[in-house]
Amino acid sequence: MSTYLHLRAVPPSALRNSATWFQRLFEDDWNTVRERIGRHREEVLDKLYGDVETLYSGIPPNHAPEGPRTQVVLGGRPVFHTDSALPPFLLLTASQVTGVAAYLKAADFDGLWRHARMQLLRPYSVPDAEAEVRGLFAATHRDLTAFYAQTAHYGDAVVKWLMV
Repeated sequence: MSTYLHLRAVPPSALRNSATWFQRLFEDDWNTVRERIGRHREEVLDKLYGDVETLYSGIPPNHAPEGPRTQVVLGGRPVFHTDSALPPFLLLTASQVTGVAAYLKAADFDGLWRHARMQLLRPYSVPDAEAEVRGLFAATHRDLTAFYAQTAHYGDAVVKWLMV
């Protein structure tokens, strides 16, 4: 079973305060999702989304204070699913998206990497894995930066859902 964190840009005027409506946002086929990803209107993080969260927010007790860096991956107001066994949806307002986009644009990836490097490399026991792992995180940072920049440009909100 695969786990994915989907992030989807949504015009604020289209938002509904309904978990059923939010779920329908994520029912598209993979071809449609890939097309939206190519236009930076949707982003998908694989099961290592928690490690991407660590890159931006750190890990307790050194977790970053609440703000744009903590909203990149797992931040947002929860909207609970009708099935309590499923994770809630997360909603970032257009204003929060603008803050996240500004944070990501100004973020120093090398500094983020240096701060989280030991934690992010821990699962990989191969000594020469750093270049590849760092490259994957750098690519994810570029993708998230493009997604949030495009979303902020349109004045959209972001709905997130951890799909299991």
